Amino acid sequence: MLALLDLLGRRWALRILWELRQEPASFQALQRRCDSMSTSVLSRRLTELRDAQLVEKDQAGDYALTEAGLRLLTWLDGIVN
Repeated sequence: MLALLDLLGRRWALRILWELRQEPASFQALQRRCDSMSTSVLSRRLTELRDAQLVEKDQAGDYALTEAGLRLLTWLDGIVN
């Protein structure tokens, strides 16, 4: 649990999850949606989110939320609202 909280506290991690909430996106699309994020930071965060099994690459090569990622966003939405 602490590792997950550490990951979510890292800059851009929640923003990436938020941007994937409705549909998968390519690396370039995510970079455009996250205005000032560098390619190296985006790559690192996506790797960390994939390692945590919150994000996966689909067959088209786009990034998408896993079931765990969707549940996490639903849980976070319940806390905020």
